[in-house]
Amino acid sequence: MKKRITELTGVKEIARRANVSIATVDRVLHNRKGVSKQTKEKISQIIDELNYKPNLLAQRLASRKTLRLATLIPASSKETSFWDAPLKGIEQADDEIKQFGIIVDKYFYDQNLIGSFVEQTRIILESKPDGILLAPSFIDESVAFTNKCKELNIPYVLIDSDLPNDGSLSYIGPNLYHSGYLGAHLVSYLAKDSDEILIVNISREIDNHHHLLKKEEGFRAYYQDNNKAGNIIKLDIKDTDLKSIERNLTRVFDEHSNIKIVFVTNSRVSKVAHFIEHTQKDVILIGYDFLKENIEYMDKGVVDFLVCQKPKQQGYRGLISLYQHLAFGSPVEKIYFMPIDILTKENSAFYRN
Repeated sequence: MKKRITELTGVKEIARRANVSIATVDRVLHNRKGVSKQTKEKISQIIDELNYKPNLLAQRLASRKTLRLATLIPASSKETSFWDAPLKGIEQADDEIKQFGIIVDKYFYDQNLIGSFVEQTRIILESKPDGILLAPSFIDESVAFTNKCKELNIPYVLIDSDLPNDGSLSYIGPNLYHSGYLGAHLVSYLAKDSDEILIVNISREIDNHHHLLKKEEGFRAYYQDNNKAGNIIKLDIKDTDLKSIERNLTRVFDEHSNIKIVFVTNSRVSKVAHFIEHTQKDVILIGYDFLKENIEYMDKGVVDFLVCQKPKQQGYRGLISLYQHLAFGSPVEKIYFMPIDILTKENSAFYRN
């Protein structure tokens, strides 16, 4: 009986009602050419009447086609362990999809070296993957890479940072501009009109890091949009070792005696916290990301607020979305903004990336 019901509601029944071959129904189901418009409309109507939903997973397994995906994200380093979280999300997704004939090749680059990024993109393009998950850092080089992907018809998903005028399959990550805007809104409750506010960007390639620039842009826009008085100072630190960071901070604090709030635009806030702790500066410190080193300084009361945007989920959702699109033709949200969470010492113990 069960077999009979399946046949009457499956491809055979659709073909019988439409008076066409099973192969013709299969072409319509997979949106392939070779079927007239009139026949396609007739078959589509019958599919809707029967509420037929093909077993995509069974088809995927039966095809035995191997899909090869590539992921490219920064390597975790001594300077920041942020990229451990997206990697865990990618590995979780990899474990779930590898049983269906999916191979995920993982590539990493040094976030401080453009050459490292360029070399990895070259290797990936030579491997001719079916799809790419990318966390871009260097604007010009990332745009050049994604343009090449478009030329080769390789779909790609972006996480953590989007790109200007991009044609990605999807962007999954924070709204960078609004993240900075939110940071300024938070600061506005804490700062007096006479206070100096220090924005700290820490990166060897600051001018080429889209996510830092967009956060700073959003921060300044809040003050402008709301006609807020604020003496905002900017400090770009391109030598990212601890001694260089401390030397730069010492100089700016010597030059500006009324700095009351420090806003660090990335996960390296722990480096600034180290300086604040040892110099006993009386400031409110705000930074990014739920990392062990950042939480330790929050527990000590040195870091006051952390802005967090679920990096593990970005890696997981990014790879799953790419897989579902390539394997089943599933629609993918063009933009999926992650929540922007604010952590304090009181709620950080309950947070999950």
